[in-house]
Amino acid sequence: MVEIKNLVKRYPSGQEALSDVSLTIKDDEVVALIGPSGAGKSTLIRCINRLIDPTGGTILVNGKDMCALNHKDLRLARRKIGMIFQEYALVDRLTVMENVLSGQLGYVGFWASVTRRFPAATVEKAYTLLERVGLADYVDSRADQLSGGQRQRVGIARALIQQPDLLLVDEPTASLDPKTSRQVMRLIIELVQENKLSCIINIHDVILAKQFCQRIVGLQAGKIVYDGSSENMNTEVLNTIYGAEDWNIKKKDTDEDDTDESIFSLGGNA
Repeated sequence: MVEIKNLVKRYPSGQEALSDVSLTIKDDEVVALIGPSGAGKSTLIRCINRLIDPTGGTILVNGKDMCALNHKDLRLARRKIGMIFQEYALVDRLTVMENVLSGQLGYVGFWASVTRRFPAATVEKAYTLLERVGLADYVDSRADQLSGGQRQRVGIARALIQQPDLLLVDEPTASLDPKTSRQVMRLIIELVQENKLSCIINIHDVILAKQFCQRIVGLQAGKIVYDGSSENMNTEVLNTIYGAEDWNIKKKDTDEDDTDESIFSLGGNA
């Protein structure tokens, strides 16, 4: 379980990226974070695993206050928090297998990591994960030889080899085409369910958030302005999060009847 209480992140310039954010994520729950650019979504995710240090508040992950941990204890706590990055964060010159095994660096000693000597069981687990994400034939390929969707799948396998309790996902589809985006989101949700993980997904695509996540949290200017089910996402809610906009997409039928047809609606007042 994740319990965030009165979280604040203020930069030296005085800009407040997060303002009094409180949020609870239950065990095995998947939550989508949506909101405009600069709303604080990535900052919130990165505060949870202390990639960014909060200015104030508490972040409890499985009962441990991440904000109060020293360097050693933080390293141990991060073992159980997997992270999938927007820009993949792979080492291009390393192979797919080596990138996946890097997810175990928090468990092995320094020299074992330098020489890339991992236990046989860990290597076997990596093979299993690569097969599960559809990359069994790319084990020895360099990361820079992969497509964006393949690189993201490597990132997913790398996060899961940590055997985390919590998965943080930062814009997993930002650089992907629509079809690949859905495939990657579907894979993430399936793996989260298979491994019984709690998961927080920062995502710009409202349609994907609604399609794959039952609970959605909307951020605006560092504050939570919506926390509810995807079914209740309507025009009024979207206007609160993003500002006034026409959330229908119209397509002109140029065939026989020459009429406008709505091909997309978020429900409610849309």
